[in-house]
Amino acid sequence: MCRKLCFYLVFLFFGPVYCGPQTSPHANITDQELLWGADQYDFSVVLPAAGTECIWHFAHHGERFYLNFMVQWVTGVGHDRHLSVTVNTPSGLLVSSVDDAKGQINFDAKETGFYQMCFSNFHNRFSTMQVFLSFGVYYDTYQDPSKRKEEEKKKKEEIHKDLNNTLNIIEGSMHKVENYVFHMFRYYSFGRMKKSADFFLLLSNSQYITWWSTALSLLIVTCGYLQLLFLKSLFVNKTSTEDERPRC
Repeated sequence: MCRKLCFYLVFLFFGPVYCGPQTSPHANITDQELLWGADQYDFSVVLPAAGTECIWHFAHHGERFYLNFMVQWVTGVGHDRHLSVTVNTPSGLLVSSVDDAKGQINFDAKETGFYQMCFSNFHNRFSTMQVFLSFGVYYDTYQDPSKRKEEEKKKKEEIHKDLNNTLNIIEGSMHKVENYVFHMFRYYSFGRMKKSADFFLLLSNSQYITWWSTALSLLIVTCGYLQLLFLKSLFVNKTSTEDERPRC
């Protein structure tokens, strides 16, 4: 009798610890040492009339949890395609609920543990339905701390490299622009000098033509006057009578 009582006490205190289901991570295992990856499940379940089916899926804190469902077919009398879906956190809080033939549920996991998804066919008292499910967790934001530091360092180096490349490109572009501006200014100065030279040449030619025209005009007038005097000196003018005529 004493042995049975001792066995019963040992089973009562130690049996649930070693034989019961483990619903939380082990105490000496950190959250980062658990399996990180994209878990995805696609399958169909058959819900009996007024039946409920619950599924648990593990998710880590801060990761993205998604659930897609769609009623494929309903058989029975007075069937209704509406399906009641609820998602609860590991602590039992309601995250989201949908009552429709198809729907989507997405949220960021605030707790680490097994999230409960329940599918209820209480709209159909005499009909059975088949539901297609697609749910899972994807870890696109988690990174190992060492890898995160390495990637941040690489990103900083790439940013620094891009910045240096950008500065080098800007410096090269500035040198090119400066060179082009210098040549443009040189050509502009050369054009101005050429224009000034042409202007002064035209001014000089104009003065030259003006002076020579004036000089030649005076020379022509003087020559004409002298020629007239010379021709006039060839004729002798005397007072003569009516019978006498002037002669050379």
